[in-house]
Amino acid sequence: MMHLNLKEISKKIIKGDFSSLLHFGVNSKSVHPAEVAKMLSSVPDDNAVQAFRSLPTSTQTMVFPYLDNLLQKKIVHKLTTSRASFILNQLISDDRIAFYSSLKGVERSAFLALLNDKNRDAVHDILGYPENSVARLINTDFATIVPEITIDEARNYLRKNHQDTEAANVIYVVDKEGKLVDDIPVRRFVLNDPEKKVSEILDGFCVSLKMTDTKEDAVAKFKEYDRVVLPVTNADNVLLGVLTVDDVLDVAEQRDTKEIQNFGGVEGLDYPYVKTAFFSLIRKRATWLIILFVGEMLTATAMGYFDQEISKAVVLALFVPLIISSGGNCGSQAATLIIRAMALKELTAKDWWFVMRREILSGLTLGFILGTIGFIRITVWQNLHLYNYGAHWFLLALTIFFSLIGIVMWGTLSGSMIPILLKRFRLDPATSSAPLVATLVDVTGLVIYFTIAAVILKGTIL
Repeated sequence: MMHLNLKEISKKIIKGDFSSLLHFGVNSKSVHPAEVAKMLSSVPDDNAVQAFRSLPTSTQTMVFPYLDNLLQKKIVHKLTTSRASFILNQLISDDRIAFYSSLKGVERSAFLALLNDKNRDAVHDILGYPENSVARLINTDFATIVPEITIDEARNYLRKNHQDTEAANVIYVVDKEGKLVDDIPVRRFVLNDPEKKVSEILDGFCVSLKMTDTKEDAVAKFKEYDRVVLPVTNADNVLLGVLTVDDVLDVAEQRDTKEIQNFGGVEGLDYPYVKTAFFSLIRKRATWLIILFVGEMLTATAMGYFDQEISKAVVLALFVPLIISSGGNCGSQAATLIIRAMALKELTAKDWWFVMRREILSGLTLGFILGTIGFIRITVWQNLHLYNYGAHWFLLALTIFFSLIGIVMWGTLSGSMIPILLKRFRLDPATSSAPLVATLVDVTGLVIYFTIAAVILKGTIL
C-alpha cells in the first residue's frame, strides 16, 4: 500500500502538485527516508527539487543523504542560504563528507561557507586525505568510555553524553590520551553484571582501520571479520572515527559498477546512467571506441599483408570470422576470470607464473576442443557435399585445427596476462576490457592463422 501511495504522490509531483508533501513529516515513521528519496529520483530533476523544498525541514534532513550527488547539488543551489546551511550542518559526519567529496573547486568552496566553524574545520581536515582513503568515509559521531568505570556507570555516561546513532552499536574503550584500547558490542552491556568493571568484559581483540587505508582495504576487512562497524585511527592509534558497513556497501557497489563499465570498454560514469548528460555519455564511450577502432584497422592491415594467400585460396577467407571470434572470446573469458579473482584478492601480480601455466594448459585444451569441432565440420560438409572445399580439403581442415589451437591459446594467455601486467604498473586491471583483449587477439590471430596456412598448404593451393 505504501509503494502505491508513493507512486500516486510521484504522479502528482510530475503534474506540479506538491500539496501532499506539505505534511509529509506527520507520517514519517511509516515511510523510510530512502523510499522518499527513491520517489524523488523517479521524477524530473526540476520537479524533484520543488518537491524537496515542499517537505518539512525535519524530513528534508533525513531524506537528503539518500539522494544522488547530482540531485543534492541542484537542491542546495535552489534552497535559501539559511535552509541549505541548516541541512548540511545537521547531516551525520560521513554523509556530510560524502557530499563535499563530490564537489570540486569553486563549488566546494562556496558550499563550505554554509557550514559552522566546527563542521567546516572537520571537513577541511578529512578532505586533506587521498580521495580513495578510508578517511573520506568515517563517521565522527562515535561513543567512547574509559576502562576503569563499572558497566552501570558506563551506561549512565553514554545515556547522558551520546545520541542514538548507527555508530552506537559498538562502544569503544579508550585510554586517557584517546588511544583505542578495545571495542565492546552493546549486547555485553546488557548481558553482564552492572557492577563489573568495563575492563573485565574486554576480550583484547579489536580490529581497526587506519585513516590512510584505502576503501578497498576496508571492504576486504569488513568481509574478512564479518563486522558491521570498525574503528578508524591515526598512526598513533588515536581513535578519530568509525566506519559502518552501509558506507562500505556503497563503496563496493561504486567500485563494481566502475569495473563493469571499464570492462565493457566505457570510461567510468560520474553519475548514474539515467542522470548522465547525453554529450558526457558520448564522450565517455567515444574514447574507447576510437582506440578500439584504430586497433581494428590493424586487422585490415594484416589481411592486406596476406592478400596474395587469400587471392590464391579464397576459401581461407571463409574462416576468418570463425578464427578471430574464437580467440577474442577466449581472451575475454580469461580476462574476466583474472580481473575478478584479483578484485577478490584471490590472486596478485606475484601469481603471474601460476596463472600463465594454468592458462597455457587451458588454452591448449580449449583450442583442441574447438579445433576438433572445426575439423569435423569441414569433414562432414565435404563428405555430405554440402560445400566443396576442393581436393585439398583435408589440409584445410588441419589448418583450421592447428590455427584454433594456436589462436585460442594466445587469446587465453593475452587475456590473463594483460590484467596482471597492468596491476604490476599500478593501473586498474579492469581497463583491460573485453573489447581491448578481443581487438588485440583479432589482429594477432590473423597473423597466426595465415602463417599456419602458409606452412600447411604450401605447394598445394598456396
